[in-house]
Amino acid sequence: MKLSTVILLCAAAPTVALVPGYPSQRVGHVTGGVSSPAFTKAGSNLATALQTSEDSQAVAVASRGGVGSALKNLDVPLIAYFFFWYLGNYYYNITNKLALRAAGGKTGFPMTISSLQMGVGCLYGLFMWVAPDGRKRPSVNMDDIVKMLPVAFCAMGSHCASVFALSAGAVSFAQIVKSAEPAFAAVLAQFVYGKKISKAKWLCLPIVIGGVILASVKELDFAWSALIAACIGNLFAAVKGNENKKLMETPGLKDRMGNIGNQFAITSMLAFLISVPLFIVKEGSKWGQFVDLYKTNPIVSFNLIASGLYWYGYNELATMTIKKTGAVTQSVANTAKRVIVIVGVALVLGESLDPIKLLGCSIGIGGVLLYSVIDKIVGNA
Repeated sequence: MKLSTVILLCAAAPTVALVPGYPSQRVGHVTGGVSSPAFTKAGSNLATALQTSEDSQAVAVASRGGVGSALKNLDVPLIAYFFFWYLGNYYYNITNKLALRAAGGKTGFPMTISSLQMGVGCLYGLFMWVAPDGRKRPSVNMDDIVKMLPVAFCAMGSHCASVFALSAGAVSFAQIVKSAEPAFAAVLAQFVYGKKISKAKWLCLPIVIGGVILASVKELDFAWSALIAACIGNLFAAVKGNENKKLMETPGLKDRMGNIGNQFAITSMLAFLISVPLFIVKEGSKWGQFVDLYKTNPIVSFNLIASGLYWYGYNELATMTIKKTGAVTQSVANTAKRVIVIVGVALVLGESLDPIKLLGCSIGIGGVLLYSVIDKIVGNA
């Protein structure tokens, strides 16, 4: 992992607790801030999962060469990728929600905030090309840029729709709905991109959808706008995944990009440029109000910048884990991440965690996990 990426996530995390308006009082059994039990529990769960994986690897390797060999075979960079990916996503959801709340929620500036978050991320992407430990700049041509536009448009749509969903309802509710993304991906892959989905995977989708419905039944912060926006975000994310794969299979493009980080940087920059006309049309008339709010309200200004950096950092780290593992591992890890985010963020921000909601969340996320690995268990039939 590049040093600047680690510095970005490490430096931003402790400062969240210093922002006026960040939950510092007790909420339920939880105090806000970096040292809250919610975050400690989330980190503990991640550490336990990583430790279990490490222990299994250690047992297998010990028989061939003892503890020394086990330590040599430990993939420390991969563990760091996962840890900072989870950490960045956790803090992104907190800082994003705080910025949206302080700016008026769904009636405030959700489109402006989502667009500027991508803009902040783009500045970091540019920094990586000039930093001493940064990455080599890509040598793409205009034809490459044109081919990347569909991916960039879908990335913009996915991010903006997700931010609006988070502004309209609870973070936990939006995350539960977003966990149904495999259902959208399966339909698109089968009927639009002509990629066969196994019967076993299709049978997992009712579990996912049923869990989402159950989790929504007694949702205190339920809003149709949040549900619709999250579903639109899922649709864009599913298209983006398929288009991104097609893009990476384009002859010569991978060489001109140089690495996955460059591809993500260029896609993010294009997504930001595409979002600008949309936020001008939707909220451009309120730009002066937003500027005044940004200047006078440190909760908005700090959390806007922090959420943009977290958004860029955790997405890039998630991309790196795919390169070192695979799509199935990535999907399982993404499912585990949602559990930590839903429970941890809901407790810190004082959102509802009704037993029915937790049951539906468990069923839906369990269905996603099963969907991710079912073909490995029963074969691709």
